[in-house]
Amino acid sequence: MRAADERTALGSVWLRTENEATRAPLTREQIVAAAIELLDQDGLDGFSMRKMATALGTAATSALYWRIANKNDLLELAVDEILGTALNQASTGDWRDHLTVACTAAYRALWEHPWAPQLLATHAGLGPNYQAFTDQLVSILVAARFKGEHLDSAVSAVFHYLIGSAVTDSAWSAMVRRSGLTERQWANEAGDQLGVGAESLAAYLNRANRAGPEARFSAGLRVILVGLRPRQLS
Repeated sequence: MRAADERTALGSVWLRTENEATRAPLTREQIVAAAIELLDQDGLDGFSMRKMATALGTAATSALYWRIANKNDLLELAVDEILGTALNQASTGDWRDHLTVACTAAYRALWEHPWAPQLLATHAGLGPNYQAFTDQLVSILVAARFKGEHLDSAVSAVFHYLIGSAVTDSAWSAMVRRSGLTERQWANEAGDQLGVGAESLAAYLNRANRAGPEARFSAGLRVILVGLRPRQLS
């Protein structure tokens, strides 16, 4: 297999060894940090390796392609870095409280970077922070005496709800962003056409509103956690 093929085999940056480049002026971590900044600024639709090279400067362009094989690799690295900011949040109370704190931290991290949950729909979670977060959920449930298939089902219920909520809410955010309008302006223009009214749509989009994304996420998570019990499914 040729060297170039080896850097793209298996379809994920996490399934390959990082290319050693002692003379490269930038580390992989510095490149990922720059990518996150650019993604926050321009969104996923406006992101490209060409823009990355421009942002890093001419002297660093070769370092970009030496450290990062392609755009998908860089996006995988970036979304995993975002999930890392949500790990190991301090909490008190019972297992439901621990899960609430962990999932809320992850949801907020993804909300702060709306492009990140969009990537979770197309890029498998093979990174260390993604895996560490999953392990955190598993550890909480194991400590609560969940076992076997019921443990697997509980992890799936919580994790899939978290990711599904983040993906759905980020899709709304991305649509508003593409319009070039504020949330309120977009709601005024689109509310009646969608048949929900401007006020209702504005509340639905507003993170600080009691009917907004974070409040809906918290309420839905409570419903799921109340329904979970540390016993085998019958």
